[in-house]
Amino acid sequence: MRGVSKNVEPAAATTRRRMYAQAEEPAFHGCGRRSGRPLDPRPEMSESTRDRLIRAAHDLFYQRGFHAVGLDAILAAVGVTKTTFYNHFESKDDLVVEVLRWHDCWWKDTFRLALRKAGGDTPRGQLEAVFPALESVLSLDDFNGCFFVNVAVQFPLPHDPAHRAAAEHKRAMADIIREIAGYAGAADPAALAEELSLLMEGAYVTMQITRDPRTTQIAQRIARPLIGRHLGDAKP
Repeated sequence: MRGVSKNVEPAAATTRRRMYAQAEEPAFHGCGRRSGRPLDPRPEMSESTRDRLIRAAHDLFYQRGFHAVGLDAILAAVGVTKTTFYNHFESKDDLVVEVLRWHDCWWKDTFRLALRKAGGDTPRGQLEAVFPALESVLSLDDFNGCFFVNVAVQFPLPHDPAHRAAAEHKRAMADIIREIAGYAGAADPAALAEELSLLMEGAYVTMQITRDPRTTQIAQRIARPLIGRHLGDAKP
C-alpha cells in the first residue's frame, strides 16, 4: 500500500497542473480588456470622452483624494465642459462609481498577468510570485498606497457604496489567490488565500508609510515557508 500512495499524489498533482494549464489564460471574466490586453492606465488617442473622464478622475482621486478633488479639476484635466460631463455621468458620485469599477477590473487583470509573468504557468510558481508581482506596483514613483484601502479610509461608513466596493474588491483578490492555491494542491486554499492577502495588505501599507524598498522582499520571506506548509512540503 505504501508504494501505491507514492503514485497517487504525483498523478493528482499532474492532473491539477493540466487543468490549470487548460484554464482560460488568464481568467479575466471580460474585465477591463482591450484587444486582448488589460486596460492600460495611460491615455490613448482613440479614447472616448467618457473613458478620458474616468482616467483623469482616477489619477486625481488617487493622488489627491476623492473629497479633495472637485468636478472642475476633472473637467480641466480633460478639457471638457460641464454640459459634456453630464452627457456621460449624472453626478460626481456616479463618476466615482465608474472609477472604482474601472480600477477593480484593471487591477485584477493586471495582477493575473503579473503572476503569470513572474511565476510562469504553474500554480505553485504563481503563488510564490505574489510579492514579485506586487513589487511592480509598489516600486512605482507615484505609488500612493492601495487604491481600495484609500477608498475605505476616505469612505469609512460600511454601508457607503464606495466602502462596499472596496470590500468586494478585496474579496475578489483573495478569490484569485484561493483559485490558484486550489490548483496548486493546498489542503485549505481559502486559509492560504486569507494569509497571503493579509500579507499583501501589510505590504501595501508598509510601503506607503515607510517607502522601504525591502518591503516585498520581507513579505516574500514570510510567504515562501507559509506556502510550503500549506502545500505539505515545509521543513520543520
